[in-house]
Parts: sequence; structure tokens; C-alpha cells
Amino acid sequence: MEWDWDFVRQIMPTLLEGVKITILATILGSILAAVVGLAIALLRRSPNRAVSRTVGFLAEFIRGTPLLVQLYFIFYVLPDIGILLPPLVAGVIGLGLHYGTYTAEVYRAGIDNVARGQWEAAKACNLTARQTWTHIILPQAIPPMIPALANYFIAMFKETPLLSAITVLELMNQAKSVANTYYRYVEPMTLVGAFFLVISLCSVVLLRWLERRYGKVEG
Repeated sequence: MEWDWDFVRQIMPTLLEGVKITILATILGSILAAVVGLAIALLRRSPNRAVSRTVGFLAEFIRGTPLLVQLYFIFYVLPDIGILLPPLVAGVIGLGLHYGTYTAEVYRAGIDNVARGQWEAAKACNLTARQTWTHIILPQAIPPMIPALANYFIAMFKETPLLSAITVLELMNQAKSVANTYYRYVEPMTLVGAFFLVISLCSVVLLRWLERRYGKVEG
């Protein structure tokens, strides 16, 4: 089958719409993953064993099951108990919860890396727990985490094609729709690969900059 540039120009607007949804889902999913991961990391440090163990079990359960299964559960099973979510919202929640369990481990490592003396100094200054976390611990713990968190951002971006399984009109779903409509698969699938490659390479460049920028903090 020959490459048809006229067909490429014809389908490009549709694919670009898919790119927008893919990037939006990745950004929103990453924000949710960052928040969920921090919450999990803090709750697992709770002095209440029931809380820490319950959160730990849930995190391990989510991390140990496939993302696709979780997406199906959120989008197709939850409506049976009255929770009906739009496809994109369900996809963002699925991505955020799944990757939140991984970012939680990044947060845990970063927090554990803060010198014990910092905790003791905060206690000696009579800082509250909230002040200790917001002004002492997290400002020191988060910068070295940024390269690792960026890696998960890239991984999440590459897994967005799974959202097509719950009818999200992201890049892969748009490409499949175009291919099935015109019975031409070379151009749309090749363009999907090209889009993912270019955006991933741009993300890697940003990741390398972050590693150089914050490498001295880790050392």
C-alpha cells in the first residue's frame, strides 16, 4: 500500500484532536497522581497502624492489578452502583489512582531521605506537624523527586491508548476510527507512532534538564 499524503492531510485535524485529549488526560492524570501519591505516602506514615496498613494494602492492590482492568471497573462496573462517570473523567481517575501508588513510593523515598536532624530541629522550634511538613520536610524532599516523577509522567503518556477501551477519544481511538472508516491503516497508525515518539522525546529532553537542574540536590 502506497503512502497517501492527501489522505494524511485529510485525517490530520482528527488526529490532532486526539493529541489534545491525550495530552489533557496525561496532564490531569499526572496532577491527580501527584496528589494521591503524596496522600498515600503521608497516610502510610500514620502512627495509627489500622490506617497505615489499610492504605498500604489498597496501594499494593492497585499497583498489583492491570491498569486496563481498573479502567474497566471504573467505567463499566461503577455505574451498576449508581456512579456514572464521563469517559475522560473515568480515564483520568484511573490513570491518577494507578500511578499515584507508584508516585507514593517516590515520595516515601524522598521523605525518608530528609536528614533526621531536620525533624528534630522542627520539633525543637515548637513547629506544628503542618508547619513541619509544609516548611521543612516537603521543600527539601520534593526537588530530588522531580526527575523520578517526570519518568512516571512519560510512562503515563505512553499508556493513554488504553483509554480507548473506555471510549475516550484520545489519539489511538481517533486513529482506529479513521482507519476503520477508510480501511487504511498505514497512515493513521504510523502518525500515531510519530506523535508519541516526538512528544516522548520532548519529554525526555525536559527530564534530562530536570536531572541536571536538581541533581545537585540529590547529591
